[in-house]
Amino acid sequence: MEPRTEPLRPYTSNVIQFVGFLSGLIFGSFLNVCISRIPKGESIIHPRSRCPQCGASIRWYDNIPLLSWLSLRGRCRDCRQSISWQYPLVELAVGLWFMLVAIQIHSAPSSVIYLIELLSLAILGFLLIGLVVIDWQTFTLPDAFTLTGIAIALFLVCTQAIFLGPTEDQVLLTRHSLHLTSPGGVTDHGNVFLTGPESLIFGRIAAIVGAALFLLIIRWLYKALRHREGMGLGDVKLLAMIAAFLGFWSSILALFIGVLIASVYGVILLLRGKAHRTTKLAFGSFLAIGGLIAAQFGDRIINIYTALLR
Repeated sequence: MEPRTEPLRPYTSNVIQFVGFLSGLIFGSFLNVCISRIPKGESIIHPRSRCPQCGASIRWYDNIPLLSWLSLRGRCRDCRQSISWQYPLVELAVGLWFMLVAIQIHSAPSSVIYLIELLSLAILGFLLIGLVVIDWQTFTLPDAFTLTGIAIALFLVCTQAIFLGPTEDQVLLTRHSLHLTSPGGVTDHGNVFLTGPESLIFGRIAAIVGAALFLLIIRWLYKALRHREGMGLGDVKLLAMIAAFLGFWSSILALFIGVLIASVYGVILLLRGKAHRTTKLAFGSFLAIGGLIAAQFGDRIINIYTALLR
């Protein structure tokens, strides 16, 4: 398919952004259900949404993303107990994330591969926003998010590989001719290369394994030096999930940003006397934030850094 030569008209672009924001609000409402129930091992389908205070079923008109919380002034219609700010904030965060993804459609080439990349970006944001909240509240990173995310990312990568051109993303390993001699005297004068699909799929699998091993080594070294756990395996799975969507170097950037933000937050807590050296932090939340930043700005940050090294 030929790339789009002209950008979308302003009206069409605005409609797409609005639809993205509205879709994000709906998915954000569903994400709140996942955040509330998955860590407890509860079904995300049954029963219907209920007030956590009085247990009353939430009416359909009180379950409209963002608007219902505003109209009820943040209180349950039945018991008048306050409703957590988490609910509108998560809905708004996913809405804004989807809108950011929709904005990129404005200048996107009209190819299936790029549309799949944007879908991957939307799904990654959904998962990471959920993990930010879950880890902050429970110090857990459920496999239902991380391992499922890895599976989704690999499926989308395989789907992308189907639509690659004959030589697109092909990687040449060596330009030297091969001389393959057998009892039949067969000789092949060709180059060794990975086809586009092989390069894309194997490269992403290598990124997942590399990111996981990198964090496992850090985890092992910390335990060997400090004789206590520094991070859980959930953090390893989370970094592997980010690598599955974004690639190896973007996941390392996410790790760097997460460590930086966590360090700043830890220092602030120490200075205010609200923590000590062994205080446990929800590192997964900071790593997920790093993943969100890397997803939106990772390529630009990496390009700037590599340019400085030249």
